[in-house]
Amino acid sequence: MSSTQTKLKTWQNFVNGEWVSAGSGKTTPNINPANADEILGYSQQSELDDLEKAVTAAREAYPGWRKTPSPARGKFLSKAAALLEKRKEELAKALTLEEGKAFQESLGEVQKSINILEFFAALGRRLNGESIPSELPKNFIYTKREPLGVVALITPWNFPVAIPAWKAGAALIAGNTAVLKPSSLTPWTASLLMEIFQEANLPKGVLNLITGPGSVLGEAIVKHPHVRAISFTGSTETGRKLQALAGAHGKPIQLEMGGKNAVIVLKDADLDLAASGVVFGAFGSAGQRCTATSRCLVEESVLPAFTDKLLEKIRPFIEKMHEGTVGPLVDENQLKKVLHYIDLGKKEGASLLVGGKRMTEGALGKGYFVSPTIFTNVAPSMTIAQEEIFGPVLTITAVKDMDEAIRISNDVEYGLSGSIFTQNINQALDYVDDIEIGVVHVNSPTIGGEAQAPFGGMKGSGVGGREMGHQSLDFFTEWKTVYIDYTDSNRKGNLY
Repeated sequence: MSSTQTKLKTWQNFVNGEWVSAGSGKTTPNINPANADEILGYSQQSELDDLEKAVTAAREAYPGWRKTPSPARGKFLSKAAALLEKRKEELAKALTLEEGKAFQESLGEVQKSINILEFFAALGRRLNGESIPSELPKNFIYTKREPLGVVALITPWNFPVAIPAWKAGAALIAGNTAVLKPSSLTPWTASLLMEIFQEANLPKGVLNLITGPGSVLGEAIVKHPHVRAISFTGSTETGRKLQALAGAHGKPIQLEMGGKNAVIVLKDADLDLAASGVVFGAFGSAGQRCTATSRCLVEESVLPAFTDKLLEKIRPFIEKMHEGTVGPLVDENQLKKVLHYIDLGKKEGASLLVGGKRMTEGALGKGYFVSPTIFTNVAPSMTIAQEEIFGPVLTITAVKDMDEAIRISNDVEYGLSGSIFTQNINQALDYVDDIEIGVVHVNSPTIGGEAQAPFGGMKGSGVGGREMGHQSLDFFTEWKTVYIDYTDSNRKGNLY
């Protein structure tokens, strides 16, 4: 599917099994971040009436979906996974055009989405409770999971297939119905994902899609009386606002927010492996991942050798950017943000080792490309070492030993992911014990995760429980405890 074919397309809302136009009639152009002159199509600006229709559809579909046995619910997800496999390249091409990922990275995201749907489909046969011994004779206690009702899924632009898949997969297999509000920057991929659920014959109203600005829809979703819970992935600033609002309305909210992820490189590390892992973690997807490597803490004795290795690994990325080694930033606002932090790093006294500029020549000059950037001599207190940049910017700080590295790594408001490179198993396990993050890697990049494992962060990175893995069901279900007294009717009951 070429961008020319979809150039004038307006992606509609998907409500109650039908594609419908937003009431406002207003749209936003969907711009190719690799070529800002190219409009891929248009995203609708939904308003409160559109939200009301989507919530109503989900609410009406809920009783039937709730009573559908979970193994049967899993069959719909399994079929969606198979359809996603068939349309894998189509989604990857759209993802690359719309969000900017290199095509191979886009294929990887779609494959992960397939894995996620397969996992949640199988989980339908394992929505287990437990039996609990009673202290009374002839009494049986057991627990079961119950869905919440209508839930809202608010998703970002940086993983526009995988994140909706893992939120929807968990919500639906648990028996909830849902309203998905994706980023306005990625309506195409969201629509393709909904097409797949439609083709899988998901019952009408079980999963609904509305596009539009978060400034209009975000608070309205949280405050809506029939939305029982909200799962949000996005900026820390927005997440905290929604958290306060959800608390005021007594609603559970799940937040996956920012990260300032550090790699620790110890003196006994395989420096070649470490340098490859840092480059991949920092500059893949142009650094636009919540798990991207943004800080590198290196023992002083190996800092020169490690820096040489890092430069060796990064040069091909820079020299071959025209071949797609590093994609563009998603839009002009993100470009301005990243360039602002680069300027700030220079003003704060960090040393610019490589990069630090927007690409302006040739085809790259038409897009939002920033050269992979590395700062050295970075003090832990500098802004570029404390705040999330969400771009291809890496800071390097020298440390005396692992204890100092862990202290610096923990001394930020975030706690999402991190990594250590060492050949000493004792130090690796000490790191696992002492690091304040939710996702820990040893001798591998800070990025990556598998469908069957829980994902999420500590401190300012996450609130409301983990996503993916069977632990994701904890947010989307409530426990019901059942007591059954089967004492003979001719005897007295076991009441106190």
